[in-house]
Amino acid sequence: MIRLYDTLSGEIRPLELRDPGKVSLYACGPTVYDHPHLGHARQAFTYDIVRRYLEWSGLEVHHVANVTDIDDNIINRANREGSTEPEVAKVWKAVYDKAIFDDLGMLRPHDRPHATEYVQEMVDFIQTLVDNGSAYANDSGVYLRVHAVEDYGGQVHRTLDDLREGAGARVEVDGNKEDPLDFALWKAAKPGEPSWPSPWGDGRPGWHIECVAMSLDVLGDGFDLHGGGTDLVFPHHTNERAEAIAAGREFARHWMHNAMLNIGGEKMSKSLGNFTTIQALLDEHPLNGRALRLLLLQTHYRKTMEINADVMAQARGAIERLDAMARKADGAGLDLADAPLDDAAVAAFREAMDDDMGTPEAVATIFETVRRANAALDAEDPAAPSLVATVFDLAGALGIAIGTAEEADGDDEIDGLVAARTAAREAKDFAEADRLRDELMARGIVVEDTPNGPVWHRA
Repeated sequence: MIRLYDTLSGEIRPLELRDPGKVSLYACGPTVYDHPHLGHARQAFTYDIVRRYLEWSGLEVHHVANVTDIDDNIINRANREGSTEPEVAKVWKAVYDKAIFDDLGMLRPHDRPHATEYVQEMVDFIQTLVDNGSAYANDSGVYLRVHAVEDYGGQVHRTLDDLREGAGARVEVDGNKEDPLDFALWKAAKPGEPSWPSPWGDGRPGWHIECVAMSLDVLGDGFDLHGGGTDLVFPHHTNERAEAIAAGREFARHWMHNAMLNIGGEKMSKSLGNFTTIQALLDEHPLNGRALRLLLLQTHYRKTMEINADVMAQARGAIERLDAMARKADGAGLDLADAPLDDAAVAAFREAMDDDMGTPEAVATIFETVRRANAALDAEDPAAPSLVATVFDLAGALGIAIGTAEEADGDDEIDGLVAARTAAREAKDFAEADRLRDELMARGIVVEDTPNGPVWHRA
C-alpha cells in the first residue's frame, strides 16, 4: 500500500483513491516569464517520479500541471521589452518545455490548462462565492472572506489569529479588505494591463482561483493528490483550499509538498542571486541532466537539499557506474528479454517507495543490485541476466536512463582509445598499450579488463 505524507493532516497515511486503480494528480506548474531554474526542476522532478512510480505499480495516472500565462511578472516583462503578455508567455513556455521535458527527460503531463483559457470558469466560480456571501466586491476587486472558511489555516496548522499577527509581513495589507487575510479573487483593471469582462467590472483573476477552476474542471471534485513546493503551502494552496471549501466543493484528498534547494549553504532565490538555471547546469557537463535526477532521488523529497559542484561530481560518478554495468552486460551478450526480475531487490525497492516515496533507500537498492550484477558478470554467473534486467527495470521506474548515448559526449572517441589499447595488448605492443592507458587515465577514464573484454568508466 502506497503511503504519503499529507501536509493537511501532518501524517503519513495511505493514498486513498477516489476511483479504484486510478490516480488523479494535480501539480502546480510554472509561471512562464523567465529561464527555469533548479528549484523548478526539483518540483517538476518530484511529481514526475511520483507519476512514474505509480504507473510502474500498475496504477493509471491522470497527471495535470497548469501553466500560469498571465501575472504581474509577465506583464512587467512585456512592458520592459515592448512586447505583449501572450508573446512573453509563449516564448518562455517553450524555453521551460525544452528544459524540463526535452533536456531533463520528464514526462509531459496529460493536460496542461492555461490560465487565460479558464477566465470564464473563474468568473463563474467567483460568482458562486459572491452569491453565497463568502466573497465581497469593492472598487479594487473581489475578495474572499477567510473568516467564513472553516479551518482556514489547516495546512500550516495555525489559527486565524496566529496568521493575522503576521499578516503585515506575509500578505498584502489593503485598506479595502475587511480582514488583512482576505485575498483577491478578481483584480480590477489597471491602465495598460490586460483585462477581461466580469460582473464586477473589467479586470483579471487572482492567482489562487486559477488552480481551483482548472483542477476541478479537468479532474473533478475530490481528486486524489495535489502537489507543489513547500513555498506554495501558504498562501497559495491554503487559499486554493479555502476557495473550494467556501464554494461547497470537495477539493484535493491528499496534499504533497517537496522541500526547497540550497546553493552554497543558502536557500536558492533570485533575491540572493544564487539561483542556477537548468540550461547553465546542462552546459557545464554532458552528464549533468541524468546526474541531477539521481542527485534529487538521493535526497528525500521532504528534505531540503544542497547542490554544489562536489555533489554533482559524485552523482555523475554514480551515473558512470550504471553505464559501465550496461557496457559490461552488452559485452557479455546477455539476453535480457525474458530474464526474470530479482524478487528480493524488487521487494526492497517497493517497500522503500511505498513508504512516502523513499527514493534514497530505493536508489541504494538499485546500486546494491548493480554491485551484485557486476560480480555475477565477472563470474559468468547465470544470475547475471536477472540482476541486470532488475537494474534496468527499477532505474526505469524512477526515470533514470542508463547508457544514454546522446548524453555521453565523447564516448565514441573513448571507445576507440579502449579498442586501440586492446589491440596493442593483443599484439604485445605493451609500450603503446601503456601509452593509451595513460592517455585514458589523464582523461579520467578507468578501464577494467573482464572475461568479456574491457569495460571503461569515468573515475
